[in-house]
Amino acid sequence: MITIFSVPKPFTGHIAIIQENAIKSWMQLDPEIEIILYGDEEGIEEICEKYDLIHVNNIKKNEYGTPTLDYIFENTQKIAKNKILCYINADIILFNDSIKTINRIPFQKFLIAGQRRDAEIFSPLDYEDACWEKNLREYAIKNHKSFHGGIDYFIFPKGNFNEIPPFAVGRAGWDNWMIYHSRKLNIPTIDATQSIMAIHQNHSYSHVPSQTGTDFSGPESDNNFILSGGRRIYLWNLDDADWIVTPSDLFHKKFTLREGFRLLILKSPRIFHPLFEAGFRIQNKIRYKKSG
Repeated sequence: MITIFSVPKPFTGHIAIIQENAIKSWMQLDPEIEIILYGDEEGIEEICEKYDLIHVNNIKKNEYGTPTLDYIFENTQKIAKNKILCYINADIILFNDSIKTINRIPFQKFLIAGQRRDAEIFSPLDYEDACWEKNLREYAIKNHKSFHGGIDYFIFPKGNFNEIPPFAVGRAGWDNWMIYHSRKLNIPTIDATQSIMAIHQNHSYSHVPSQTGTDFSGPESDNNFILSGGRRIYLWNLDDADWIVTPSDLFHKKFTLREGFRLLILKSPRIFHPLFEAGFRIQNKIRYKKSG
């Protein structure tokens, strides 16, 4: 069994609907699942009381009033009753394939992450409907648009990640750093996109302080970048995982030039990393030119 922990936004308007949808989907995974919600935002205490969840309201925040992940990860690993933990954004719907996938991982240490699928959902989901999962899966598959971002959950054993920088929750960069950091620690880093369907319920980003774009761009994302090491070569994505899990298999990725470059970054002194950063930019230009 797993402990799921998350940091919801205020339970108001459309956000309240999709966050409750997500939480109720986690509750379907097992009657004994442990769910911890962090924050003092409107409605969190009430939703915890409604569904008998654990509420931690005294949390660390940055100067913009945004919770930071260092305390949240540290505290969860202290209080969680289960060995396996799952950090997840509060708008992500999970299905039972997440539990099945976890149970198939043979490693003592690991990090599981996967790409989400976006969906437009504006009303409460009926979990009493026997076809809710089938209908939602079909909708998400039909409307999915492929992209390289969207890492909205991390599954790992307790004790894997004891030292997380004070990243701002819900801002850019920290999820990419997690992939890099896991590889740096030589922890099997597993892309579960093919095995776990995680549905992201679309929403606006009007809640982001000092927003400079249409999403989470702004000073908090800029600071996350600095905390990650201040170089693009430390912001990895699911292509940089070294393992892949499918519904029927778990296998190590084949060695490629990209993987060789990644290993060079992992094993070399940081004094050489400015040179690697230039190579990284060239590599990305070639990659996106081919994909375009």
